[in-house]
Amino acid sequence: MDGSSHLSLIIDLSPSQWHLSAQSSNPHPLSFQTFLSHVLTFVNSHIASKHENTLAVFGALPGKSSMLYSSLDADSGNGNDPPADANSYRPFKVVNSVVTNNTQKELDLIGGLTEEPPVALVGALTKALCFINRLAHPPSGSLVDEAAASADPRILILSVSPDLAASYIPVMNSIFSAQKLKVTIDVCKVFGEETVFLQQAAHLTGGSYIYLERRDAFLQYLIMSFLPPPSLRHIIAVPRQDKVDFRAACFCHKNIVDIGFVCSVCLSIFCSPVAVCSTCRTKFPMKTLQRLNASRPAIPPANGVSNGSPRPPSARPSTGMSASLR
Repeated sequence: MDGSSHLSLIIDLSPSQWHLSAQSSNPHPLSFQTFLSHVLTFVNSHIASKHENTLAVFGALPGKSSMLYSSLDADSGNGNDPPADANSYRPFKVVNSVVTNNTQKELDLIGGLTEEPPVALVGALTKALCFINRLAHPPSGSLVDEAAASADPRILILSVSPDLAASYIPVMNSIFSAQKLKVTIDVCKVFGEETVFLQQAAHLTGGSYIYLERRDAFLQYLIMSFLPPPSLRHIIAVPRQDKVDFRAACFCHKNIVDIGFVCSVCLSIFCSPVAVCSTCRTKFPMKTLQRLNASRPAIPPANGVSNGSPRPPSARPSTGMSASLR
């Protein structure tokens, strides 16, 4: 509780989604400029909470990810510091200036794209995990001090983009890495539909997932829900999601499925029974395929609620596919 805390902040920088978020037709429109000002206030609060706290800011851009700010680079004095100002606290001004300038540079670079590619959220998440691993295991002669190496790490994702089914496997691998590093992943869905994969990331790592219904209170959500470090969350009432969508994406078509068929060898998921697993090349008995095809419901459940229970493990064939109801 008395130790330092590290925060890796991932900001979704999809220009198309932020354009939709700022539309006046929305119940509570939120422009990117207002969003960024609230985010800077939040990270300044994190820095002010304890002198040893560390911060890293990553941008998830269309087709790529980038580090926008690192407290280690700021402490090293890289020559990009803003001019001194007697009316502002220097650490706050450095964060505000570096994050704003780097964000503007990255957005200017993608301004000429004719078609916007998907946001590289997985790339930003992977970079955040690598940065945290570097803090926990600093190489000899590095600038990481003992307080930063022993910091309580967490990742906060501010998302506005929908799920990308093709990123299901990389997201799950990132979740497993976060569990091994004991990193808490918090998610704030600022705009758009609920995200299935990030719900699972927050649930499996012990973090909080919040969908903003009142985006005009965005800063209050940040301060009250995501400012306390994980070591303090057993004392205060941090909101958690009421229900978690555990649906997965099939490996064949990358679609999110309510009912899937799981390979009993490598646990790959398919939306329909297949004769040969595309991952481990296991061949399934014809009788098993016929039985699974006969047991498929004519109309899948509407809301992902299963109307049956999966077969017990003892009843599954040693080499074959098994139905998984989600």
